[in-house]
Amino acid sequence: MIKVTESARKQAIRLMEDSGEPNSFIRVGVQGGGCSGLMYELNFDTVEHEDDKSFEDNGVKIVVNKKSFLYLVGTTLDFSGGLNGKGFVFVNPNADRTCGCGESFSI
Repeated sequence: MIKVTESARKQAIRLMEDSGEPNSFIRVGVQGGGCSGLMYELNFDTVEHEDDKSFEDNGVKIVVNKKSFLYLVGTTLDFSGGLNGKGFVFVNPNADRTCGCGESFSI
């Protein structure tokens, strides 16, 4: 399962409403790259695939492909609007190391 904080929920709902896609959800994933070896992906989507895992937390639907789920299980999705930058933040208990920007990690 992937958890969603209240600040991430508010931002996600606002962005989905602004997109004009009432049936959209958050798709998160992992791909190779970044300064730590793996990078997070976050997009809004409307199509689920057969191998996807889906969850709902705090009123937000999250969809993850099967391969990425192995890296993201137990992760919390947060949103930061602070001095260090504005955006969604992954708090991943599986990550051994993360880069300074928080966009990549290694296991």
